[in-house]
Amino acid sequence: MTVSNLQHSTFQSVQRTHSKLELIARRFLIPRSFVTLYALARWSATVSTRAEVELSPNLHLGRGTTVSSFTKIKATDGVLATGEKCGFGPGCFVATGEGGIEVGDHVIFGPNCSVIAVNYRYGQLEVPLEEQGLTSQGIRIGNNVWIGANSVILDGSEIGDNSIVVAGSLVNRRFPADSIIQGNPAKVILSRARH
Repeated sequence: MTVSNLQHSTFQSVQRTHSKLELIARRFLIPRSFVTLYALARWSATVSTRAEVELSPNLHLGRGTTVSSFTKIKATDGVLATGEKCGFGPGCFVATGEGGIEVGDHVIFGPNCSVIAVNYRYGQLEVPLEEQGLTSQGIRIGNNVWIGANSVILDGSEIGDNSIVVAGSLVNRRFPADSIIQGNPAKVILSRARH
């Protein structure tokens, strides 16, 4: 190994250590009351002191957004951007991958919803899943969408404007606007066509 390669390797190691320490500080050392005040001052958003929201440059909550108790938001690896007046019910879990999560205006997440924009690679049977790496296509949710309680939105999903996801559904692909979506895996059961 050349001196240049050794220096580069050492530099990368120091960067990883610094990033891990920064992540630990954001997760465990910043009081939740500070996060609540920060969200109110920065975005005019209401974050419960019982929620666990990581402050990160990747996080942007829209004006009037509400994050309820026991909701956990992790936006370390990619962007989480919500529109105005969104609501996360109690017990939601949101994790961005590099693909990020974009949420439009007036989106309602019922209690215990999971929105996960990252997935394990799984193509090699002889290699443990955690050693195969991750993928992240991202998640896009349009305006005026209602995600029912206990629903799961997986990486690569898109939900069009004015849609409703029925409680307990598993969304794992793209759906057009004005849809009522239900099932595991979810499918369109009705269209909210304008009359």
